[in-house]
Amino acid sequence: MGAVNTTMNDQHYHSSKLWKIGFFALNNTATNFYLFAMGFVAYYATGIAGLTVVIVSTILTAMRLFDGVTDPIIGFVIDKTESKFGKFRPLMILGNIILAGSVIIMYSVTHLLPTNLQLLFFIFIYAIHIIGYTLQTAVTKAAQTVLTNHPKQRPLFSIFDATYNVGLFTGMQIVVASYLVPKYGGFQMGLFVELNAYAIIASAIFTVLAVIGIWDKDRKEFFGLAEQTVETKFRDYWPILKGNRPLQMLVISASSDKLAGSIVRQPAVHVIFFGIMMGNYALSGTVSLVTLIPTLLLTFLGIGYARKRGLKKSFVAGTWLALIPFSILLVMFFFIDATQISLTSLNLVTIVFLVLYCIGLGFGSLTGNMVIPMIADCSDYETNKTGRFIPGMLGTLFSFVDKLISSLAATIVGVALASIGFREQFPQVDDSLTTSLLMIGLLLKFGFPILGWITSLIAMKFYPLDDVKMKEIQAAIAEVKNNAKVAS
Repeated sequence: MGAVNTTMNDQHYHSSKLWKIGFFALNNTATNFYLFAMGFVAYYATGIAGLTVVIVSTILTAMRLFDGVTDPIIGFVIDKTESKFGKFRPLMILGNIILAGSVIIMYSVTHLLPTNLQLLFFIFIYAIHIIGYTLQTAVTKAAQTVLTNHPKQRPLFSIFDATYNVGLFTGMQIVVASYLVPKYGGFQMGLFVELNAYAIIASAIFTVLAVIGIWDKDRKEFFGLAEQTVETKFRDYWPILKGNRPLQMLVISASSDKLAGSIVRQPAVHVIFFGIMMGNYALSGTVSLVTLIPTLLLTFLGIGYARKRGLKKSFVAGTWLALIPFSILLVMFFFIDATQISLTSLNLVTIVFLVLYCIGLGFGSLTGNMVIPMIADCSDYETNKTGRFIPGMLGTLFSFVDKLISSLAATIVGVALASIGFREQFPQVDDSLTTSLLMIGLLLKFGFPILGWITSLIAMKFYPLDDVKMKEIQAAIAEVKNNAKVAS
């Protein structure tokens, strides 16, 4: 970190204190807590409210599409917002309030309504939830440009983001698998109440800290070219997307990875892989804990590389190093008995699985967490090219396409399971392993991530924003600002 601080005098760049970057990264953690908790909503909707698997899967897909549609609108609102409380902070707080309220109402009311009203109410309140989620998540991407533009500092956001998210998803999976499920005897109402309480309280705390982190940068002097910024109208969305090649390639790369990651994180996939194939659902939390430290170490290693060689080169290298071990695991599970994998009596199969799984997850987490600062690079590219400071628009254009593609996750899992007989309920941890369930489990757990990473590597061939190009862009933006100051 000392090396970063000694280079902050470069006139092309502005920086933030390290703790402020760490605090603002919690904004993403705040929304990811809801993302994790709402990942179990299908079990609530089918097991408590009585909706069918296919209907719920279709609703979740439709809501993901709605999430994408709201993104450009929210992005436009962000770019046009200039209040005495800043551009970003009011929307962060408003979004979190909506998230908390919608979750409380959804789980308190839906299952108590008459059957003919449950579906409509569930869709309505879920749509409200999506609006709150979009308000807060859009800020995470948009505010990257004002947080810092230094090439050695911008990747640091990924270190904090990766650390928080690995801790969140690992820790909460352990809580669900090893504490809540045994406590309540499965996915019962008490489990959802307790899980949602954790999400609401923790997310509110994280949001407050994130507001503190962005506080002194949420000012116009850090908004692109400041007074020289070109005005942008809503109709400019399509020309911007059409003309921003870096954004196009990043969307293709990240959305394919996001689709695969969303599939893997579906609770039903955890149930199949750990509960049915391995015969021990609690391993889903324990294995996550074992992989925690290696995942963080590999992420730190990758970010250190990114600070020296740029985000693009690190992203490509990390993708390769995630693709290879997962490909080996896919083949391996056709030849081993997965029930041999045990942390109580270590054997060769367990060791090989853990090593390959740690490497794949670690570098997969690295590339996923690098996307947000790469969006900021795309925003700076647009500012340099057209004079527009539109981080909200760029970030939500990215999210719009990303969510359209990744929205298919719930439907893919639902249709895949329905095709082998699971039409009314999702697989349960005590179900027997069949050949069809094994094939579907391996496809969802390893096949889709592999396809996503291959797509990423192809897209990155056409992504132009390497370390050299970004230095040129920041120098050009700084020159415009300096010339404006001299002229005034």
